[in-house]
Amino acid sequence: MTGLEGMEQPRGQAHVTAARWSPMVEDERALKALELFGNPTEAEVSLPSRPESAATARRLTQVVVLRQWGLPPKLTEDAVLLVSELVGNAVRHTGARIFGLRMRRRRGWIRVEVRDPSRGLPCLMPVQEMDLSGRGLFLVDRLSDRWGVDLLPRGKTTWFEMRVAER
Repeated sequence: MTGLEGMEQPRGQAHVTAARWSPMVEDERALKALELFGNPTEAEVSLPSRPESAATARRLTQVVVLRQWGLPPKLTEDAVLLVSELVGNAVRHTGARIFGLRMRRRRGWIRVEVRDPSRGLPCLMPVQEMDLSGRGLFLVDRLSDRWGVDLLPRGKTTWFEMRVAER
């Protein structure tokens, strides 16, 4: 296995089963994240700048977009992916201890914002088919209708917007 040379692989553990994704379990985790961190539609939610916070941000996005706003699963899936990319950039590239997540909805649009204390601007790089990293902003550019960066006196807000069909 590429990348796992010299690593001992577990064997003969028949009693261990793989964790499976379950919508009900994920909903419970999303609701718990909402309870613990707050609702990003009411105020900016502060999260620790650690890789595991991407999962929390994804869960918050899922519960807001799918359950609270009642938007389609495909839009929810795309919003969850894009928030994960913005959070990943904030965690990897800013050196921040915390970042903020805020979500807004207005007629025909949703907006997701990730605020961090760095004034370094993200850069949309050309992506090649075999690239293993550097695809985050490419995905944001492709899947959102608009995105951008607002410089603040202390830091920046990176955001994306997606058009939603009103019923």
